[in-house]
Amino acid sequence: MSTPNTASTPLAITHHPDIGRFEAIVDGLRCEVDYVQDGRVTRITHTGVPRPLEGRGIAAALVAHALAWVRQQGQQVDPVCSYVAVYIRRHPEWQDLLA
Repeated sequence: MSTPNTASTPLAITHHPDIGRFEAIVDGLRCEVDYVQDGRVTRITHTGVPRPLEGRGIAAALVAHALAWVRQQGQQVDPVCSYVAVYIRRHPEWQDLLA
């Protein structure tokens, strides 16, 4: 039996810059945040967590990781994905990244 991942359990997040994705494999299922870079703006286009894993804080952890990367790159973010837009609205520490 695998250990459940929650917001308090660190995820092993892998960055795949060649395809514009941050991902974590949880209980054998892929969770992801996809992005496209356009000059100094990173458009986060999709956040995906399979239904059996919903409600465990995985999407939030992936988005926070992606936003920290955007900040480290000195870029701004365009939250095309509605989940990311709501996440930024609820977490003011990321609002300075908005393009």
